[in-house]
Amino acid sequence: QVQLVESGGGSAQAGGSLSLSCAVSGVIVSTYSTCLGWFRQAPGKEREGVASISGDGTTGYGDSVKGRFTVSKDNERNTLYLQLSSLRPEDTAVYYCAASLRRADCRWFAGQLNQAGFYDWGRGTQVTVSS
Repeated sequence: QVQLVESGGGSAQAGGSLSLSCAVSGVIVSTYSTCLGWFRQAPGKEREGVASISGDGTTGYGDSVKGRFTVSKDNERNTLYLQLSSLRPEDTAVYYCAASLRRADCRWFAGQLNQAGFYDWGRGTQVTVSS
């Protein structure tokens, strides 16, 4: 059984930083075919892809977070991370981590990450950025 548990959300001022973690069980994050993703959903908006990382460490980002957010993973701890920097009020959202067993799900098309391939999701952690 796959489980993903996010932690590390909270509040920050614009321009500040936060770190998110996602403890993963039931999926080995170093497996080549694995794709792990971070998504977010702001109030009244659709859920969108934020960042992805495949088993071999290849990363991808949504256009709105490129250069500000960094996705990484610790294979020994089987944990996914998202470092959020230069935060903006529009980054306020619930952030979710998700897992897919298909590396192809780490492909970005027109700045979007296909959510349909991610079958396992965490419950989310709130990030609030004030101006």
